[in-house]
Amino acid sequence: MEHENSIIKNCKVGKDTKIWNFVNMYGCEVGDNCNIGSYVEIQSDVKIGNNVIVSSHSFLCSLVTIEDNVFIGHGVMTINDLNPPSNRRTGTNDKWKPTLIKKGAVIGSNATLFPVTIGENAIVGAGAVVIRDVPDNTIVVGNPAKIIKQK
Repeated sequence: MEHENSIIKNCKVGKDTKIWNFVNMYGCEVGDNCNIGSYVEIQSDVKIGNNVIVSSHSFLCSLVTIEDNVFIGHGVMTINDLNPPSNRRTGTNDKWKPTLIKKGAVIGSNATLFPVTIGENAIVGAGAVVIRDVPDNTIVVGNPAKIIKQK
């Protein structure tokens, strides 16, 4: 289901995926049974697995990969350019870096993810700023995010 006020260009969208109001998606892939909340932007070269929730007001920049059964809270921001605006200065995206969010991870509202890997079943607390990879089954919080518990 796509909402009439959303802009979806050149995307592959899976079966039973719901896309709500005022979503911008272009050049991305979204799996089956996902829920994309209002005011979300998903850029080109983003890949989202099955059974993923992306809550409202989140931004998934190019080169983000989200595996199955992930929850993305409200207002989550991803970053791929560590020295912006590199494309404007250099004319290329070669300096952009990927982010990987593995199966079963939970990303709390208003978290900011630099180019990192978030491990399987990891939890990123609300408002965390993640500048380093998060191991599987780990909880991180704070700015910069620090491990507080390993499950």
